[in-house]
Amino acid sequence: MILLVGLGNPTPDSKDNRHNIGFKIIDAINQKFSLSKQKPKFKGLLTTGNILNKKVYAIKPLTFMNNSGICIRELIEYFKIGVEDIIVFHDDLDIDFGKVKAKFGGSSAGHNGIASIDKFVGKDYSRVRIGIGKPDLKISSSDYVLNNFSEEEKLELEKITNNIIESLSILIDKKLDLFSSAVNNK
Repeated sequence: MILLVGLGNPTPDSKDNRHNIGFKIIDAINQKFSLSKQKPKFKGLLTTGNILNKKVYAIKPLTFMNNSGICIRELIEYFKIGVEDIIVFHDDLDIDFGKVKAKFGGSSAGHNGIASIDKFVGKDYSRVRIGIGKPDLKISSSDYVLNNFSEEEKLELEKITNNIIESLSILIDKKLDLFSSAVNNK
């Protein structure tokens, strides 16, 4: 079993925030692979289905970014999913906009959603870090991630999302370097 997690904030006005890129990826995966209808469970919106003959759960925590780990721990304990079978999609300020890097484990690098997951389940899971770039000097990082994507960025985000979906089989096989390369070279 694989658990796909998209990080974001659940308020309607957060929908197009840079911080909500994880939610957008999960929505696209749900649609592309016809996963079940979203159901409120485990303090999140949960879908299930099969991708490449593997049982997949996909969740968007409704606990707000800073408490994402609570939702994840409840779900993996209930379904007996190993921490190593978790893949988290999230925004990353330290990566250029549009670039994607997948890695196993590591630090939270100041990302509150990742820090929460680390606290509740440990660090031995995969992360798909989606670059949102750095803000210019006129705006703080916290304000930047809570701002909406520009129209130009939204168009580029569609391409990134499609690349991620087209390469999802590589990710599910946990070939993280190959996945990053495949997504960034399309």
